[in-house]
Amino acid sequence: MPSNSPSTPAHRPLPKAELHLHIEGTLEPGLAFALAERNGVTLPYATEDELRRAYSFADLQSFLNLYYALMEVLRTENDFADLAHAYLARAKEQGVRHAEIFFDPQAHTARGIPLGTVINGLSRALDAAPETYGITTRLIMCFLRDESAESALATFEAARPYLDRITAVGLDSAEVGHPPAKFQEVFALAREAGLKCVAHAGEEGPAAYVWEALDLLGVDRVDHGVRCMEDERLVARLVAERIPLTVCPLSNVRLRVVDDLADHPLPAMLDAGLLVTINSDDPAYFGGYADDNFTAVRDALDLDEETLRTLARNSFLASFLDEETRAAYLKELDAS
Repeated sequence: MPSNSPSTPAHRPLPKAELHLHIEGTLEPGLAFALAERNGVTLPYATEDELRRAYSFADLQSFLNLYYALMEVLRTENDFADLAHAYLARAKEQGVRHAEIFFDPQAHTARGIPLGTVINGLSRALDAAPETYGITTRLIMCFLRDESAESALATFEAARPYLDRITAVGLDSAEVGHPPAKFQEVFALAREAGLKCVAHAGEEGPAAYVWEALDLLGVDRVDHGVRCMEDERLVARLVAERIPLTVCPLSNVRLRVVDDLADHPLPAMLDAGLLVTINSDDPAYFGGYADDNFTAVRDALDLDEETLRTLARNSFLASFLDEETRAAYLKELDAS
């Protein structure tokens, strides 16, 4: 299966974990066209360059419109396996040693793709990742917050036979107007089943959504969370409870969460004592994978090596790794 060659940083990347990565958001134009040809899907773009020019977004919703349209090329277990392999090959070159990967089951089952097709295909690649790429992985099943609470509950019940392959549940898609409170019931079921919980909150939505994610969903991590800085009391709580935030700088710029990377609140978040991590979100669409984000914030925000190492260390501390593996990765980071 043809795919784009992995991006290789010009320097030796720090070992890191990636904790905020949508596997569907790693669909590069080359692979999209290859899968479209394999599956007889006609894309509304004539060339890879024309498709890439469409990667210009006014806001989160304009991105999501293209994101969901391109998923049409993902049909079979092989497609999902190829998608994950392509990401893992890039992640290896970017210094990623552990990846906790989101997937959106409702976006596929709504197209008539069985849930087992998605999970089995992704699992084939993830099971091979330690030996093939030197990367450990976890799989996080996300609910689409712009779908109904009933749809999320039905998705969770359909996933019960596969929960041995799923570490956590998450909440993503269009944030504004879809507060975390809507999904209390399904998150309670996930916690009862022994799963970890994460949720997108405080990206386009207000700081109040972060409070809801903590108090009503019982999340272990907050995805994005940059708007917590608008609420001093919330920041104090996040610091006191050591709740990690999975920040995605290049995504924040491309989706107009911040106007310019130089204006990103990352330094203020670190100064406040928040447990911040750096991630790529949907890297095929937002212009960079994990270490590309590290390099971008280093240059735009004038971050020193010690700060970059803190961010890499935070990524392992915030992960859902077992303590033995976490310690091994931290030792590798210290020796790098």
